[in-house]
Order: sequence, then structure tokens, then C-alpha cells
Amino acid sequence: MPGGMLVQPTGVRKDDEHLHRNHETAAASSDGPMIKIDVVHGSAQHSVFVPAHSTVGELKKRIAEKTGLEPDKQRVLFRGKEKEDKVHLDSAGMKDKSKVLVLENHASKVKEVEGMTNNKEKVEEAMASKENKVEEIKETEEMSKAFAAVAGVRKEVDKLSERVAALEVAVNGGTKVADEEFEVSAELLMRELLKLDGIEAEGEAKFQRKAEVHRVQKFHEALDELKARNSSAFSNGNKAVSTTTKWGTFDSGMGSSTAPPHMPSSTKATQDWEQFD
Repeated sequence: MPGGMLVQPTGVRKDDEHLHRNHETAAASSDGPMIKIDVVHGSAQHSVFVPAHSTVGELKKRIAEKTGLEPDKQRVLFRGKEKEDKVHLDSAGMKDKSKVLVLENHASKVKEVEGMTNNKEKVEEAMASKENKVEEIKETEEMSKAFAAVAGVRKEVDKLSERVAALEVAVNGGTKVADEEFEVSAELLMRELLKLDGIEAEGEAKFQRKAEVHRVQKFHEALDELKARNSSAFSNGNKAVSTTTKWGTFDSGMGSSTAPPHMPSSTKATQDWEQFD
């Protein structure tokens, strides 16, 4: 051409480009020709190169390298249909520059969440079981303490019942008994009643505590009756011998015939006696 410019014939240039592309494709893989697959994942687009005879499962591995989405969590759709892992790309109709859509496999995610939920439920069940066992042990210990406490009160009330019986014998025999004897007995009974009121009990232990409360109240009523009879028997001013019985030692710490510290209103009439549950 004029000016010395050389122009390559058009046909020759196209042939060279074609040869170069084939050479590049052949060199890209020793397993066969490589094809480019355009991948759409969300708002992003990627290009991956795989052998033409690859399976969808192998394609997913390449997609994972680009998107970070694990193969087992991918759904690969081509022409609107999901392709199974074992299907070959050429059999599915995929070729160079084919476009696929990749979605996240929600079923896999659901299974993962279900697995986490199941593990959480198992942990919660184990913790609940452990808490139940601890609670059962605690309840058993508390019940044992309640039984022991009620038994201790019962032992002292047994001693007081002997004291009330002795006072009854004296009054029935016409012996003048000092009022102090009735007051001391009433005070000791009140102390045992207060002990019972302070015992926390459930079930059988609560039943035993209630029975013991009624027993103490019964002895207190008997004392009121004996005291009234003792006073009326000698209201005419006749002289009589005052008697003091020698009592055993109680857990209240009082001596045999020494009155405990006075507790106001402990010897009220029966109708004023506090009812414990």
C-alpha cells in the first residue's frame, strides 16, 4: 500500500486467532477441552473453567472456590431445572459460555438447624434430669430433717404427758396442787408447740406434725380443766397440803421442779388457744 504500510489479509488473521484459542484451550487441561461456565450467585457473577465432560458435582467444587458456598449447600439450575451432582455437563446440555444459576440449598440449612436444635434439646433434657435428681435428693433430706424434728418434739411431749397424768392423780385424790405446777406444765407445752410451728414439712412429715400439734393442745386443755377443778375444790378456804412433784429434766434446760421463765398469755382459756395447721 502507499506509504509502506503492510496489511495482513483478513482470512489469515482469523485463522491465527482460531488456532491460538484452540491451543490455549488444549493447554488449559490435559483431561480434555475446557469450557467456561458463567455462574450467577445472588447479585454476583463469576466465571469458572472446567473440563467439558465434568459432572455437576465437580462444577460445584469450582463454584465453591469462587463463592465460598460449600458444594453440599448448592443448588445448580440450568435452563430453569436443577441438575444432580452425578450428571455430566455435556449430557445436561451445558457447553462453553453456558450460564447457570446457583442457589443456597435451604434443606441442608434446615437440617443443620435441626441438628443444632436436637443437640440443644438433648443438653436441656440432660440438665433438667440432673436438676430433678438434685431436687429429689434435696426433698429427701428436708423430709428426713422434718421427721427427726417431729420425733424430737414427740419425745418431750411424752415426758410432759406423764407430768399431766401425775397432776391428774393428785387432783383426783383431793390433794391441793400449787398453781405454779400448772403454769410450769403449760409453759413447757407451749414451747413444744412453738417448736412444731417452726418445722417445715410436707407429705407424711406434715401429717405427723399436725397430729403432734393436736396432741399438745389436748394436754393443754386437760391442764386447764385440772387447774379449774383444783381451784374450786379448795375455794372454801380449808387448809390442805400443797404438793410439788419431782419432774424429770426436759430439753428446755429446766430443772425438775423449777419453773421456766414466764411466757405471757400461755395459760389463757381453751377458746383462746392458737390453732396451728
